[in-house]
Amino acid sequence: MLVAPGGNFLARQARLRDSLTAAALDALVVSSLPNIAYLTGLFASTAVLIFATNEVWLLVDARYLDGASARQAALEGLKVSLIGSGGSFEESIAAVVGAYQTDRIGIEASHMTVRAHQDLERRMVSAGSRPGLVATDGLVERLRAVKDPWELGRLRDAAGRLSDVAKCIIPKALAGMRERDMAGIIEAELRRVGFDRPAFDTIVAAGSNSAVPHHRAGDRQLAAGDLVVLDFGGMLDGYAVDLSRTITIGRASTRARRILNDVVAAQQAAFDAVRPGRPAPEVDEAARRVLEQAGLGEAFSHGTGHGLGLEVHERPRITRSRPGLPVEPLEAGMVFTLEPGAYVAGWGGVRIEDDVVVTPAGAEWLTDVPRLM
Repeated sequence: MLVAPGGNFLARQARLRDSLTAAALDALVVSSLPNIAYLTGLFASTAVLIFATNEVWLLVDARYLDGASARQAALEGLKVSLIGSGGSFEESIAAVVGAYQTDRIGIEASHMTVRAHQDLERRMVSAGSRPGLVATDGLVERLRAVKDPWELGRLRDAAGRLSDVAKCIIPKALAGMRERDMAGIIEAELRRVGFDRPAFDTIVAAGSNSAVPHHRAGDRQLAAGDLVVLDFGGMLDGYAVDLSRTITIGRASTRARRILNDVVAAQQAAFDAVRPGRPAPEVDEAARRVLEQAGLGEAFSHGTGHGLGLEVHERPRITRSRPGLPVEPLEAGMVFTLEPGAYVAGWGGVRIEDDVVVTPAGAEWLTDVPRLM
């Protein structure tokens, strides 16, 4: 796996320190594994990062000691603490943050359970520390939303490979194949072009199943006249890309061709609406307007897109404005999908999805596959 140069991680850490200062926090307990990977380059199934304004502690168990030590050698100022046999992460977290003697320790509210929060407070009180834990939301995720040049390079590479997969596998979707067999072909092709693994469970949805946006590939056979949604993605060096195409088995009906054209037009309208500074919901509105004018407004049942990066669904959210959901202005360097769809229960559905990056001038396609087959 390729990992960004050390300077990239130090720059990310510097931006987080600025965020802590703005939030009047002295430290942040980072329990989100993608956030830990973003700040240190360590990909692990269990770890905790304690990020203070003057030091950074990476807590790992013996499985990840070698990897953590390698990151320590690459990143100036990173300290590694091994959770010994019989020890616990909770004890180690309390020992580090308890030493700060401050009531401004941030926790990631979306990633720390209530039980873990209560346990940490109890341990701090028992040790004579002030249990000043402050809930935070998205401090690191907001930084991750804007990709640095190294990240953009990996995402461009991954999107090119994913496009190659699509061009290879779409002609292989033939009448008589089962959905699950087609999914297996797609996942084998993802491996062949160099992806580490699929980014999510591959979706192959044929006929009436295509009206279910997240249908799980099963035993239904592809049949002449079917609409078939193919939705797949891959992880490359820790970064996710995602693509969907809707094809027809044999000749498309007039109704299918019309909806395909409408969804492609909606995606293009969303692409044309992308500009730095524009609120993300306006991009969703541009796609939704096209489908509403085509009489398909009620058939579009999800948001227009989602951010891509260390997770296949992250910021920004390209969806409708909702009360309580912060409006996110787009920034150059953001990468996300544009994936409008239209679904008619009992008949079928269409989704067309590509990956884009926001540029100072607007948007740029990262995936490159014909939208109408």
